[in-house]
Amino acid sequence: MGTLGKVEIIVLSDPAAVGRHAARLIADTLAGKPDPVLGVATGSSPLATYAELAALVHNGLDLSRASAFALDEYVGLDPAHPEAYHSVIHRTVTVPLGLDPARVHVPNGSAADLRAACADYEAAIEAAGGIDVQLLGIGANGHIGFNEPGSSLGSSTRVKTLAPRTRRDNARFFGGEAEAVPVHCLTQGIGTILRAHSVLLVATGESKAAAVAAMAEGPLGACCPASALQLHERATVVVDEAAASSLRDREYYDFARDNAPEGAFGRD
Repeated sequence: MGTLGKVEIIVLSDPAAVGRHAARLIADTLAGKPDPVLGVATGSSPLATYAELAALVHNGLDLSRASAFALDEYVGLDPAHPEAYHSVIHRTVTVPLGLDPARVHVPNGSAADLRAACADYEAAIEAAGGIDVQLLGIGANGHIGFNEPGSSLGSSTRVKTLAPRTRRDNARFFGGEAEAVPVHCLTQGIGTILRAHSVLLVATGESKAAAVAAMAEGPLGACCPASALQLHERATVVVDEAAASSLRDREYYDFARDNAPEGAFGRD
């Protein structure tokens, strides 16, 4: 995978180390850009990265002119609901990173015309010049964004039906009730994600190990949507020991990490 897709896999000791490394990669990628564009993800995996980015902002990293685009949003959930991604992104990204709220974009899951809302979102990303670095987590079933297994690898932002497993996994955010998790969402497509200039996926915990292995070392295909990252020329995967526990080629990844040339992010 490292040769075909130019994807770098970095295994670190624990979730805190993953967050620190990912935040530094993002900061280095955005540095010097007058109007940087960050793609942001929700869920548990990116939280340590956001916390470390917030610390960098506190110590002088200026993201006040940065724009941000969220990966997805539930359909029909009031944007003011605490688990609507409008609220989650505001709480975990916009405020801690000192972003201008007017520059933070989330798909409109409450739109009367959802198809038009998806087209508008794609147009907004293009108008911003594309996403400089897209932060991703990965679902236990291999989804990125809300692109569930079976998603087109060339898809753009669209309406999707959430898989039962995803709803069960997200029930922890809805009082443990899977039935409280909306059935539908708007999500950036895999094709949209692949158009980001660089991609950074973070994953921690043994529950993500099978998905990480399928993404990194399994065949390219819709059964594991994250495997599409094998096609990206500037992708980095940062995982902890637990999430790396099913990787077959771990020796090589560690050797490549320890012998990295200059300009490690998305290197050729």
